[in-house]
Amino acid sequence: MGVVIRVDLARYKYVDLEASEALKLLSKIAEVTGKRGQDLDEAERYIRNFDEFYEYMQKKFKDYIAPPKRTDDYIRGLVVVDKLKLYKKDGEKRVVIVFDRRISVDDIKKALEELGYKDITVEKMG
Repeated sequence: MGVVIRVDLARYKYVDLEASEALKLLSKIAEVTGKRGQDLDEAERYIRNFDEFYEYMQKKFKDYIAPPKRTDDYIRGLVVVDKLKLYKKDGEKRVVIVFDRRISVDDIKKALEELGYKDITVEKMG
């Protein structure tokens, strides 16, 4: 299985996965980094309730949905997820996770490797 980690100019990291794999990745990232804030809990809730939040995003014409973040989570460096994109492709539920800039590419790679991904590519955007 292959996956691409895209890094934009502001150092946000994007990973596009099938919804159930995205849930596994978020759990594994919390395990690898030791970071778990309100944003991670909410992101997992959005993915578990994919259909409801996908419909909400369609109604509001939103490409991305940002989970709420507590100020003290920012201060303590516990924020993991900046925003999510829920979409469907060929009938498959997919999620683009946009990781906070403080989450390192190495942590994302380690989490993906522990989930069984072998072919991990890092691309710079822009």
